[in-house]
Amino acid sequence: MLTPWGLFLCQLAIITSYHVIKASLCLGGSDIFATVSENSPVGEFIANLSIIGDPTGVNSIRLCLTGENANWFYLEGRTIRLNSSVLRVLDRERHGSVLMAALTCYEDDIIQSEYRVIVEILNENDNKPRFFEKTIQPRYISELTAVNSVVFTVKAIDADGDSITYIIDRALPDASYFRIDLPNSGKVILDKPLDYETKTQLQLVIYAVETNTKEWYNTSASLTVNVKDGDDQYPQFLPCTPISQDNNHTIVCTNPIYAVNITEKDQDMLLHFSPGPIHAEDGDRSLDTPLLYSILSGADKNRFQIDNQTAEITLTRRVENRHLTPIFRLRIMASQLNDPKKYSVATALVRVLAENRFPPLFNRTTYKGFIVESSSPATLVSTYGNEVLLIQAIDQDFVDGVNPKMHYSLPPTSATTALYHITQEGVIIAKTDHLRPFERHILEVVAMDEESGEVAKASVDIELLQRGQPVPRTPFGEERLFRDMDVRMAGGIMGGMLLLLVTTLFLLIRWAKRRRRRDPARRGAVALGKHPNVDLHEPCHPLQAP
Repeated sequence: MLTPWGLFLCQLAIITSYHVIKASLCLGGSDIFATVSENSPVGEFIANLSIIGDPTGVNSIRLCLTGENANWFYLEGRTIRLNSSVLRVLDRERHGSVLMAALTCYEDDIIQSEYRVIVEILNENDNKPRFFEKTIQPRYISELTAVNSVVFTVKAIDADGDSITYIIDRALPDASYFRIDLPNSGKVILDKPLDYETKTQLQLVIYAVETNTKEWYNTSASLTVNVKDGDDQYPQFLPCTPISQDNNHTIVCTNPIYAVNITEKDQDMLLHFSPGPIHAEDGDRSLDTPLLYSILSGADKNRFQIDNQTAEITLTRRVENRHLTPIFRLRIMASQLNDPKKYSVATALVRVLAENRFPPLFNRTTYKGFIVESSSPATLVSTYGNEVLLIQAIDQDFVDGVNPKMHYSLPPTSATTALYHITQEGVIIAKTDHLRPFERHILEVVAMDEESGEVAKASVDIELLQRGQPVPRTPFGEERLFRDMDVRMAGGIMGGMLLLLVTTLFLLIRWAKRRRRRDPARRGAVALGKHPNVDLHEPCHPLQAP
């Protein structure tokens, strides 16, 4: 028979045994280690639980997920699944490489066991490389940068941790200036010299490419490289006269020859050269370094002086004899103020002339010319009477009025000017095969004294005649004889004139015969062979004694 104390112990043992048996439903489990790929769909399997109890049974247990990443999972019976959605995608690059949670097992609201849930997120190649913005900003590189030097470095990152190779797009024309020797370094090297005077800005495209993946994802960046001007050019006298051009479109110039005319009476005066004024610029246009001017030779003991900043040249004293020194040749140097070794030299010619008193003059303001239609490529323009049109300016500084330094030209005032050419003798040649009948062209002729620079102008009125049309003989026009007459009418007039001449001759003969009949003395004299003015009777003289 059990005592009360024994009965109590028995009941306690029964209760304890009941709880042990009941708690064993949460046993049998362990920490969970699993993997899941990023971007996996909702409900993706994570792991199965190994606990004894079944949360869906009659004597159910209660399972609960807690912890930092618990919201990424949900339970389906004894299975853990991924709790993602269309708007909430699992991304290793955003959420890290591991998801951690805790699984707690309750029985009668009493915690019986707790397990760790550790899920590794497997990486997928779902990201393209991305350039660091600061590495693809516009660059500024001096044109003096040495070839084969690293000019800048680009850097890109791939969120998936893939290896990146950098490639320059060779399709662009400016790509030839750069290269990348180590594809994984991103170091861009200058491959050929820069030239600010040729090109001030370059465009470059660089690709960052995944080379260790089957997708070969890539991205590109456009870079602007601004070329900074360096002090590598020499001064250049203006205007520039191009003599050649290289493959980089760099124009090579030759310095101009400046010229001016003076007379023996000129002195203490500023000389105005042509082309002018004398001026040079730093070849590095953006630097525009100040220049200093000087006369290297030809100053003739300071007869010519130059302003070292403006290049203005002054004649200080007159030339004593122009026949001894008809021309002065000055060598002018322009050098950089900050680097005298960078300089350029030009020539200035000073011609000494006799004093010019009369400007050139044309003897008329308008000349009249004619051209007859022809298939010939060139024809001389003629004037009245079909004579060659000669245009000449008179210079009274010369005895015969002919200035050997007179230059004739046709300024391009209209499109028709290109159809004509004037020789230095004043003859105008027309491109006949480009002209049409009944056209009329007005040309301007300029005569310039190449020594004094004085000019005279005249107009030429050129009329194009139809083939076979005669050239007028006078400015007032002239009817040509028989031009519009009928041939038979002309023959009749000539016949009438001949008849009149015969009749007149007949009447003169009859008149002469009648006069002879009325003068017998003249007839007798003629018969005796005597001149009618000779007297036939001898005079009677008295007889004189011996």
